Amino acid sequence: MAVYLERLIVPAVITVATASFLLIARFITIKVLHRWAEKTRTQADDIIIGSLKTPSIYWAVAIGIYVGLATSDLPAKYVVYPGKAIHALVILSITTAVANLSEKAFNSYVQRMELPIPATGLAQGILKGTIYIVGILIVLSVIGISITPLITALGVGGLAVALALQDTLANLFAGIHILVEKSIRIGDFIKLETGQEGYVDDITWRTTRVRMLPNNMVIIPNSKLSQSVVTNYSMPEKRMSLSVPVSVSYSCDPEEVENILVEIAKEAAGEVPGLLSAPEPSVRFIPGFGPSSLDFTLTCHVNEFVDQYLVQHELRKRILKKFNEKGIEIPFPQRTVHIKRDDG
Repeated sequence: MAVYLERLIVPAVITVATASFLLIARFITIKVLHRWAEKTRTQADDIIIGSLKTPSIYWAVAIGIYVGLATSDLPAKYVVYPGKAIHALVILSITTAVANLSEKAFNSYVQRMELPIPATGLAQGILKGTIYIVGILIVLSVIGISITPLITALGVGGLAVALALQDTLANLFAGIHILVEKSIRIGDFIKLETGQEGYVDDITWRTTRVRMLPNNMVIIPNSKLSQSVVTNYSMPEKRMSLSVPVSVSYSCDPEEVENILVEIAKEAAGEVPGLLSAPEPSVRFIPGFGPSSLDFTLTCHVNEFVDQYLVQHELRKRILKKFNEKGIEIPFPQRTVHIKRDDG
């Protein structure tokens, strides 16, 4: 009995000592690399260090166990399975490191290049899921499980799953279609045909989340979104025109009204947030002759969709104040009633 304990204690001590030494060396190395990365301008080193920080712990433990088993004189039948477990642990940790590195590198590349590719939960899920599947297949092959029958079974089972999960798969492929087509991107302000409008917060494997202006979240299945009519106020660019209708009395001079409105819009362009000075504001005598007023349309441009609310608020206040100063009347609706009298 003492002999067996000795045969176990020595490898255990070696395992603990080796793993402890490697963990200490890992801690020092990570700390030195962090200080070095802080001095560099590129984010590549920060991404690599962050991706290797957690998996390196498993590598140190796995190497310690492997050294302990290699120095022991245990029978081969007792060493085989722990050895396979170590290989599986190392492969899974490498898979995790590669998946995290790929995700962070993808997000960093999209942000740096300012590409119109949304780094959404769906895109990240597809990227990481593919890497994890490859890693799991490699693990099964290393521990001696043939993956050929498994792939065949997955192919047959996939048909049954596809039939059972038609709605889920429809949402998944609709989300992929939305990402590839780039008709809706993260951060775009959209309006649905049902009336809801807001910013696209995320596109996941099943749903698209739209954050409305009252800070409520609308969750839409991807398949429904791909089939509905959507107005994207961020495409082809966020800048948009704004039309403000203005009505005055028939006794007013149209030229004077036009000049006043243009002057008000130009002055407000440098003071009201979101109101652009270019293209220059314009006024058109449209719709024209109303039932009791002359109807004009002031057209200017705002930086993005949500800026129109503050701009309309400020412009209408300034227009009312200026009209009062100039004596320009904004008429109330008027009707002329003719009464026919019967002489009899």
